[in-house]
Amino acid sequence: MKKLKRIKDYGVDIGHLRAGKNNLITDVPGVTVGQVTLSDKQMQTGVTAILPHQGDLFHEKVISSTYVNNGFGKTMGLVQVEEMGTIETPIVLTNTLNIGTAADAVIDYMLSRTPEIGRTTGTINPIVGECNDMFLNDIRERYVTKEHVTAAINQASDVFKEGTEGAGTGMLCYSLKGGVGSSSRLIELRDETYTLGVYVVTNFSALHDLMIGGRPIGKDLHNKLKTSEDEKDKGSVMIIAATDLPVTERQLNRILKRSVTGLSRTGSIIANGSGEIVIGFSTATKIPHNKTDGLQNILSIHEEDLDIAFRAIGEATEEAVLNSLITARHVVGRNGNEKPALRDLLHKFSIELNK
Repeated sequence: MKKLKRIKDYGVDIGHLRAGKNNLITDVPGVTVGQVTLSDKQMQTGVTAILPHQGDLFHEKVISSTYVNNGFGKTMGLVQVEEMGTIETPIVLTNTLNIGTAADAVIDYMLSRTPEIGRTTGTINPIVGECNDMFLNDIRERYVTKEHVTAAINQASDVFKEGTEGAGTGMLCYSLKGGVGSSSRLIELRDETYTLGVYVVTNFSALHDLMIGGRPIGKDLHNKLKTSEDEKDKGSVMIIAATDLPVTERQLNRILKRSVTGLSRTGSIIANGSGEIVIGFSTATKIPHNKTDGLQNILSIHEEDLDIAFRAIGEATEEAVLNSLITARHVVGRNGNEKPALRDLLHKFSIELNK
C-alpha cells in the first residue's frame, strides 16, 4: 500500500524541536499502538489500544496524570488516575457507546494475565476514552466487540497507520474527515535525550477556523466551497501523551495542560460541546504494585527544565492533529452522510501548504 503523505511531506514544519525517529508516539521506548478498523457502509468505527510498556503493567505501573480542558466527554478510569497517579492497564479509545464494551474487554485481558486480581489483591482500573462518531457511523449498533478490543491490544506495534483508522475511523475534524494522528519531539537535557510523543483522535471544530502552519486554510476552503452548511463547533478530541522524561505526577500534569497550545494553533476555540481530554504517562519510573521494604525513588527534573517539555507537547499535539487531517480519506457512511478529505480539497483547489 502506498504510504500516505504526512503534514511534513507537504512542506509544513511545526515548531522548533526535532521529531523522533518515526515522528510517532511509539518513538518513546516501549510504547506500542494497536488499531482495529471497522469500515463498511453504515459501520464506520473502530478501536485503538495504547500500551505504555511491554512488561507487566499491573505489577509495574507507570506514573500518569490526566487533564480535562473541557469535560464534555465520557471516560472510564480517570478518577483513580487522578487519585493514585498511576496507570495499570492498556489505554483504549473507541466510540461513545462502546466504552462499556471496551472496559469489559480490558478487564478480561488483565484478569487472564494476572490471576491474583480480585482474589489476593485489589481489582483493576481500565482506562477508556471516546469520541462520538454518530454522523458517519450507526453508533446505536455498537459494532465494536470485546474481540476487536482484544485484537487491538494483542497486535500493538511501534508502527501504525494514521487517518481513517482505529478509533478515528468515523471521526470528523474541522468539518472535514478527521481521524487519528501522531507526532513526537525530542527533549535534550543535560547530555541526555528524552522523547515526548502524542496520539490524537480528532473530532472537533469547524472548517472556517482551521489553521495550518499559521495560515487560515480553513477560511480559504470555506469560501471556495461556498457551503451553506451550519458549521457548528462540536465534537471532541482525545489526546494521549507519552514520555520517558523523569517527572513526578504533578509535573506531568503541568505538561499535559500545555497540550492546549497545540490545539489552539490549529484553530480550536474549545467550544461548549467539544470535550478536550488528555491522558498522559511517563515510563521513566515504574511503580510496583506490591509493597517493597525500601523507599520508592522517583527521579524528576527541575521545574525550570519543564519549559522544553511544555514546548514539546504543544508542537507534537499541533502536528498530530494536522497529521490526522491530512492522512484521512473521504468517507461515505451512515445514511449516505459523507465528509471530504483535506488532501482531496487541497488538490481540487490547487492549494499549496508550503507557501
